[in-house]
Amino acid sequence: MRVLAAMSGGVDSAVAAARAVEAGHEVTGVHLALSKNPQSFRSGARGCCSIEDSHDARRAADVLGIPFYVWDLSDEFTEDVVDDFVAEYAAGRTPNPCLRCNEKIKFAAVLDRALALGYDAVVTGHYARLVNHQLHRAVDPAKDQSYVLAVLTPEQLDHALFPLGDTPKEQVRTEAAARGLSVADKPDSHDICFIADGDTAGFLDAQLGTRPGPIVDENGTQIGEHDGTHRFTIGQRRGLQIGHPADDGRPRYVLDITPVTNTVRVGPADSLKISRITTLAPRWTERTTPDHEFDALVQIRAHAEPVACHITVGGDNLQIDLVEPLTGVAPGQAAVVYDGDRVVGSATIATTASFSTVTTG
Repeated sequence: MRVLAAMSGGVDSAVAAARAVEAGHEVTGVHLALSKNPQSFRSGARGCCSIEDSHDARRAADVLGIPFYVWDLSDEFTEDVVDDFVAEYAAGRTPNPCLRCNEKIKFAAVLDRALALGYDAVVTGHYARLVNHQLHRAVDPAKDQSYVLAVLTPEQLDHALFPLGDTPKEQVRTEAAARGLSVADKPDSHDICFIADGDTAGFLDAQLGTRPGPIVDENGTQIGEHDGTHRFTIGQRRGLQIGHPADDGRPRYVLDITPVTNTVRVGPADSLKISRITTLAPRWTERTTPDHEFDALVQIRAHAEPVACHITVGGDNLQIDLVEPLTGVAPGQAAVVYDGDRVVGSATIATTASFSTVTTG
């Protein structure tokens, strides 16, 4: 096959490209320039799209003996990932930019362009497995990235290759060193790639400005003031800046964010427990849509433990009833549905309800 290897400049994508070459594919490497103002160097494990990253990707391609190009997708990345991230926080939701990047950039813009140029597939360094064109978790649970790939369609998965899904991370590094790839010991990137200093609140402040508003308790009594609802997410404990403890001395957590009234509501940990999730816009990874009702596992963060649930499919939404309550579930997050290790699909969380609300109606 003619294969396009997305090469970020890290060890995973380099080894994935190497394995594609070793498998006999005709491989071309491409580095995605996603930043309008790339930095000369990364700051440890933070950030991406630096000049250093593009050079590392090119050096890896040279070692592998494959053609290499840089594609400028910074406009698409800004619009579909960065602007979406800012808009979601402004609306009081908690987005996942890695999931959005996979959906809109790596497996929409890149794959569409690759197919138009006559390539058969795109290969990436994601830790996930394809079994009979069905998406499954990676063998290494600590590195599994099936959660952020759950937005992919069956047609996209038909043209995807994930060579690292059956390999532990340390083995990948050992293999990179044996192949003479200089990125063998390069640190993994963490956090949000376009916020290199890790200061999400500061980044959002620069984009949205300050808009002071009330912090209220469960009874609606104002107990503090904030500089903008975008600085908060449901389940947050630190940085509330209330200035005095609760009457019972227990920590407070963010329970609700209402941008329309510019209000942040806080309360005890017990009030975070929810047992029902409703979602919008489900995306199924397989061509056969699941039954109207079925039992499954659901995961609401990239590295959270999946929990048992019962799912009711209702057109463009899902109702997910949890067997055990979860805490810190925020609108805007992705609810990814699994059948064992197999990814069934994903949807965006719209609302949540507590056990008492569900049972009493």
